Amino acid sequence: MQSETTGVSKTRLWGGRVLSTLAVLFLAMDGGLKLFKPPFVVKATVELGYRESALDGIGAVLLICTIVYVIPRTAGLGAILLTAYLGGAVASNVRAGTAVFNTVFPVLVGFIVWASLVLRNRRVEQILFKSE
Repeated sequence: MQSETTGVSKTRLWGGRVLSTLAVLFLAMDGGLKLFKPPFVVKATVELGYRESALDGIGAVLLICTIVYVIPRTAGLGAILLTAYLGGAVASNVRAGTAVFNTVFPVLVGFIVWASLVLRNRRVEQILFKSE
């Protein structure tokens, strides 16, 4: 079986790993905070129109999607799941009329998730940017 990193330069591989680590650290922290429910997270969630009780499910879904992304064999599925999750974050912020940064930030995180995957895996790059 061919490694997913075959044909990827060391610079590109490490760039992808660094981006991936940044995204995973942020997503894991965000998911963990949703489960531990500090007051500022509860306040932000309620301001978005969700009940505090929704935090457990939202945090668990985020952590599961992040774990799926971290596993090399399922990273593509994890990226798709995280894209869906982050799309929900964008929609929630648009609906609530929050600051532009709050709406754009999940898009940036999604970009980092996919950019890191493309940098680490030529096959993903070929699938996404196939030229005929």
